[in-house]
Amino acid sequence: MTIAQHKVVTVHYKVVDVETATVIDSSEGGEPMTYLHGAQNIIPGLENALEGKQVGDEFEVTVAPEDAYGDYSDERIQVVPVAAFEGVEQVEPGMAFTADTEQGPVNLIVTEVTDTEVTVDANHPLAGKSLQFSVTVEAIRDASDEEVAHGHVHGPDGHHH
Repeated sequence: MTIAQHKVVTVHYKVVDVETATVIDSSEGGEPMTYLHGAQNIIPGLENALEGKQVGDEFEVTVAPEDAYGDYSDERIQVVPVAAFEGVEQVEPGMAFTADTEQGPVNLIVTEVTDTEVTVDANHPLAGKSLQFSVTVEAIRDASDEEVAHGHVHGPDGHHH
């Protein structure tokens, strides 16, 4: 069986920031990742590289920012009044928040705080980074009709309702 649309795929992986050679994440010594192929559950560059692979295949792929978490954009940095954080005892750099916007929820990271203003960054933490993945395909199976309808894996390896 090969990886294609509507297959449930299980992989072990390691992802490294190409620029710094820092390991960002790895399933080594832990549970592999299971996802529904073709449902946009993983970054496009990795999903494209997995297409057509079979159980036992091992490979490396470097994914450019535009096929991962996008380019870094200064336009996604905003300065807002401290009052926008009403109810938060103390706002500090590094804190993460979700803002409800007209386009839906947006994840924000606080980067700077003054007495009156808070600078927030809506870029994904990995935006602008090229990522190198080392992947081993562990398992492939057909997705159930329910998994396809819901757009994600159910059961022991995935989402539970």
